[in-house]
Amino acid sequence: MFSSLKGFSSNINSNYSVSQTVSSTAGAWKIYDAKKKSTQKPYSVFVFDRKSLDSHGSTLNRSSASSFKRATEEVVERLKKEASSLARLRHPNVLELVEPVEDTRGGGLQFVTEPVTTSLASLLQEKDEQERAGGIGGRSSRYVTEDSDGVRRRRELEIDELEIQKGLLQVSKALEFLHENAGLVHGNLTPESVLINAKSDWKISGLAFCSPPANSSKPTSVQPISLSEALNLDPRLPRYVQIDLDYTSPDFVLDNNLTTSADMFSLGLLCVALYNSPHRSPIEASASISAYKRIFTSSSTLPASGNEFLSKRPLPRDLANHVLPRLITRRPAQRMTAREFQESQYFDNILVSTIRFLDAFPAKTPSEKSSFMRGLNKVLPSFPKSVMEKKVLPALLEELKDRELLSLILQNVFKIMSLLPSSQRAFGEKVRPKLKEIFVDNAKQAQEKDTARDAGLMVVLENTNLIAENSSGKEFKDDVLPILIAAIESSTPSLVDAALRGLPNVLPILDFSTIKNELFPVIATVFSKTNSLAIKVRGCRAFVILCGGTNETSSGDDGLDGLAPDKKRKTSSSSALDKYTMQEKIVPLIKAIKTKEPAVMMAALDVLRVVGDNADAEFVAMEILPILWNMSLGPLLDLKQFQKFMDLVKSLSRRVEDEQTKKLQELAVTNGATAATSPTNDDFLGFGGVTGTTFDAANGTTSDDFELLVKGKISQPPGNSTNGGWDATPNATVTSPRAKSPAAQFSWSSPPPASNSQFNPPKAQPPSFRTVTPDLAAFNTLTPQTTHLGP
Repeated sequence: MFSSLKGFSSNINSNYSVSQTVSSTAGAWKIYDAKKKSTQKPYSVFVFDRKSLDSHGSTLNRSSASSFKRATEEVVERLKKEASSLARLRHPNVLELVEPVEDTRGGGLQFVTEPVTTSLASLLQEKDEQERAGGIGGRSSRYVTEDSDGVRRRRELEIDELEIQKGLLQVSKALEFLHENAGLVHGNLTPESVLINAKSDWKISGLAFCSPPANSSKPTSVQPISLSEALNLDPRLPRYVQIDLDYTSPDFVLDNNLTTSADMFSLGLLCVALYNSPHRSPIEASASISAYKRIFTSSSTLPASGNEFLSKRPLPRDLANHVLPRLITRRPAQRMTAREFQESQYFDNILVSTIRFLDAFPAKTPSEKSSFMRGLNKVLPSFPKSVMEKKVLPALLEELKDRELLSLILQNVFKIMSLLPSSQRAFGEKVRPKLKEIFVDNAKQAQEKDTARDAGLMVVLENTNLIAENSSGKEFKDDVLPILIAAIESSTPSLVDAALRGLPNVLPILDFSTIKNELFPVIATVFSKTNSLAIKVRGCRAFVILCGGTNETSSGDDGLDGLAPDKKRKTSSSSALDKYTMQEKIVPLIKAIKTKEPAVMMAALDVLRVVGDNADAEFVAMEILPILWNMSLGPLLDLKQFQKFMDLVKSLSRRVEDEQTKKLQELAVTNGATAATSPTNDDFLGFGGVTGTTFDAANGTTSDDFELLVKGKISQPPGNSTNGGWDATPNATVTSPRAKSPAAQFSWSSPPPASNSQFNPPKAQPPSFRTVTPDLAAFNTLTPQTTHLGP
């Protein structure tokens, strides 16, 4: 046993990156995951290490060592025959050979096949271990494997009823091919010789003992085996390199007869092993010919209908009553052929029939294919998850090349994605690359309109939510966003509509830069160039989503009707676009709309509403409100639609008014605080700084005196005929030089103000003065009456 391939030099190791970890075993072979260096496609490398045999003969004497060496040489030749036989056989249910067998240093062997997951023997062994450990039924089997690049991944395998039926059906098809076309007997059909590939298909291998049947007339290059030599079991050799008596037909051991019926007996024992517990053949000969013969001398030890074929678990009724009695029987002439086995009642159910139809799908007529795809959607929920993922899904994806069935196939593909409990891996590995290939890569080559392709693209667009759930941001941007953009730019309006309608599912998975620089420009271009009113409306709703709104139209409750002021309008959690893009990119697009169609106008109203919620108040006043007024006067709007425009105009106007009022109030408070703390900044009527207006309580002058004076209500003291004094009290001192000036006097007369209540003087500011702002509205026009020229 070895765990590293470093000591094995061959062309295979040069051309393939081979994992250093064994993924499974099949008889004498160890199986490794690999990738071809030139293409990075996955394969499996089968390796046989001759040292695993040599170690058994290290303690033998010289004569025994010589015979042991001949025995090991025979084993190596048989293993080479196994690989070379695979090269001669091409069938969907026979393991596909990719690189022929090569000798390695030390006498080892290597060959390359299609990628396989495990052997049936390894799978059944793990099921036994799970059940011994107390697992409940053991529904699934998990394999942790390592890629050639060191990445570890977990594989899940199931061995339920449908999986067994599907596998046995595939094995029987391979036997039919061997018996009727290749003219060969397998000779050693066991769980070790059945490989399960990455698609969960069962494939026959293990052809080391294959041989033409006795008296065969069909030409073949396969050398016949000698039953006596094959049955001469050598205890010095490992059992896995010799024929397995537990699955061998009595035709070989008791009759020394080599016929195709022997394989059908082995198939019956394999059927029992799949349901048995542990999963073993009902015949246990312990590699002893004598023990095998004793089993067939007693009815109690021979599997038959009377003892339920020695199975420790109940067998399916159709299998036990109609199939096994015609497989596990002593007389070869009474046994079923491989074709009859496939037509038995055991396979008569809708799920198996569906699998069989899929296997023969290329040979069906277009009408049959179309009917099958329409009905498959209803059957899929009944399939086991593993069969859907590994058998049905790959088969559907392979048929996507048929353009006439593209939309029907994709409907089933997305149905499978919705049914799988963890579909992200399957979608990422199998579905998403296929979608990009069909709708992006191939579409660039085919420029003409393709209605079948458009129908398939519509199915993709209708499942954007499912696609987004199963993709990371980078995966969606690289593989799915080009599909979405292609749909938006399509000349088919229904595709554009579907693409824009799916934006709420798309935006959360994309980053801001991608939305702004890659997605939005495409939507804006299509919106500005389209002549379709429906696309105009859908484009407006797309803008609403991009600005953080919902996909609801203005006909819904928008919270602007005044009936529920406390109810807030629902919006998305965040805006996909920034305020600058809304104001400078989206609003000009709305302003440029020429049509007065009410549907477009109301859709534009939704856009302006959500932009108005985010835009600056000044922008709302200068840009949005004029557009709303212009649209509201559209000749085709009815009363209800006009009122909706008015509701938004009033709402936004109130917002502008409230914000401007608040701004001015804050400014006034700031200016008032400055005036109170900085006397040099006081101004009178805004004409710059005026000196001499500070009233000092120390000289008896107060601001109240000034108010009475300018309002014409100051009373002159008795006996004082001076016209220009400021003094309001007997002790007041005139400080202004104008009171004594002999300059010419002008007498102005004006009617008294209508009411003093129009002027509300501000409250005095502490400690002893206040700033007075005169109410200019209280002054009427002054007219000269007489002119006095002083002496």
